[in-house]
Amino acid sequence: MKLKRVQELLNARILTTELDWEDVEVLTACGADLMSDVLAFAKPKSLLLTGLVYPQVIRTCEILDIKAIVFVRGKIPPQTIIEMATQQKLPLLATSLPMYESCGSLYKGGLGAKEIENYE
Repeated sequence: MKLKRVQELLNARILTTELDWEDVEVLTACGADLMSDVLAFAKPKSLLLTGLVYPQVIRTCEILDIKAIVFVRGKIPPQTIIEMATQQKLPLLATSLPMYESCGSLYKGGLGAKEIENYE
């Protein structure tokens, strides 16, 4: 699924406006507020949904080849985090939706396990 579609489904705001983000492709999503869970369960080329707005989130995404982050529950990271993500070419989005509704909207919109069957 392209990030443009993610933005539409979640009515999300783009935080890294300098990046070309619309055509970034994600194969699945991982919703978590524990970075240890993200490290244990996230797949490469995923979209991370989280309410955490700390530098560790950006670093975790670098390690795992996560393609973009959606901050849920109306959370907006500090400008230093946005700048860090921009340097890493990691698109950041923000939605007012809670994590549960965000994940459900993405799944209903077509982002799910079928898209990663051929990847593994």
